[in-house]
Amino acid sequence: MTKWTLNEIAEATDGVIYHTENHLINIADISFDSRNLSEGSLFVPLIAERNGHEYIDSAIGNGASAAFWSEPVEKAPKDFPIIQVKDTLQALQQFAKWYLKKVNPKVVGITGSNGKTTTKDMTEAVLSAKYKTHKTVGNFNNHIGLPYTILGMPRETEAIILEMGMSQADEIHVLSTLAEPDVAVITMIGESHIEFFGSRDGIADAKMEIVDGLKSDGVLIYPGEEPLLAERTAILPEERVRTFGRTDKENLYATKIEVKSRSTEFSVNLAPELKITLPTPGEYNVQNALAAILVGIEFGISIKASAEKLEQFQLTKNRLEWIEGFNGSQLLNDAYNASPSSMKAVLNYFATIETNGKKIVVLGDILELGELSEELHRDVAASIDAASIDYLILYGEKMRTVYNEVKGSFNLEKIRHFSGDKKPMVDYLRKTIQSEDIVLLKSSLGTNILEVVEKLKKKTLM
Repeated sequence: MTKWTLNEIAEATDGVIYHTENHLINIADISFDSRNLSEGSLFVPLIAERNGHEYIDSAIGNGASAAFWSEPVEKAPKDFPIIQVKDTLQALQQFAKWYLKKVNPKVVGITGSNGKTTTKDMTEAVLSAKYKTHKTVGNFNNHIGLPYTILGMPRETEAIILEMGMSQADEIHVLSTLAEPDVAVITMIGESHIEFFGSRDGIADAKMEIVDGLKSDGVLIYPGEEPLLAERTAILPEERVRTFGRTDKENLYATKIEVKSRSTEFSVNLAPELKITLPTPGEYNVQNALAAILVGIEFGISIKASAEKLEQFQLTKNRLEWIEGFNGSQLLNDAYNASPSSMKAVLNYFATIETNGKKIVVLGDILELGELSEELHRDVAASIDAASIDYLILYGEKMRTVYNEVKGSFNLEKIRHFSGDKKPMVDYLRKTIQSEDIVLLKSSLGTNILEVVEKLKKKTLM
């Protein structure tokens, strides 16, 4: 389906069209990967470790109809339409901002040290009760992924939910000023990327950049029990902030929480007789749901309608996902991302699960903790309850700290540390895991415990 003409894109990006007299060429999609283009796409050659302009022939061969171009025009292929721009990344962002204003949906921006992907999924489910929605897919939550998400939005979209990630200061500022959210959500302040910020204070400052682009009548939703945010939100008028949490001081708080192995039930203060069921476990997911419900309230969606949608929301893959494992086991895969706070939260939840088999925990290194890495891994060790775990398997050099802290609490046959080649660890797990065992796998993405998950899955016959 046609979304734009070449002329519209050029006007949106202050670009100049070359090598065609037909300025009404239809463009249906965009891509910055020359290998992943559909017919009628605009190729965006980004400049990073490699210069994307080098892949123009590949893009043309895979169906591109036109391309942004920031090199000299003389270097562009002849007889292929290009839009000359100063900077291809800036042009991508300009184009996204223009298209967002043209479609004019409600905009929700979500950031936080943990829980932003789950909160995004929950918020999309809630808003779908009233609106045609579009949301960030996968990890497209940075200065490239966010405009790509916007440009993938159908023209009939009425509400867009944008996840905003960061690893450096000013990154959220760029995303927020591009998206200009009607509602901004901060899920929590944890330790993720503390290597680059030095402290949780630094992280809080960076997360608060989400208000930089907030519309003049926009609302910020945040966990009211986080003092670092309470201090920083004092600059906003009271009518522009909403809080969620665990106490009656917040605008929305949970009551009667009951965590089950595959779901979580709770009620809220604003609808005490209504039972809300999440198809995902963990008390910490209740906090994400509270944020999503508050977003719904801002857009006129009742708590009852939100509850109905939350009961069936779809969680992004690799986030606290139950998978059938080999040999009749069950894998709890949470190996896409990790911080000390999220690892401790999932360990606390795993300890509450009842099973007829063994409980096996596989933890991989938590990355990007900088000078605080050893201290924060020690904090994780302190949250490990040896009485609730049958086997503990630790992977990576940073997890050696955890191993040294807790090995005295375990039978030495039931705690192992591995690093480097993962095959010995996989072999050990395959010998250990039996029918009805449950296995938790949690790590930072860079540790690649997802590779281990794949080796432990139940294999299906084709």
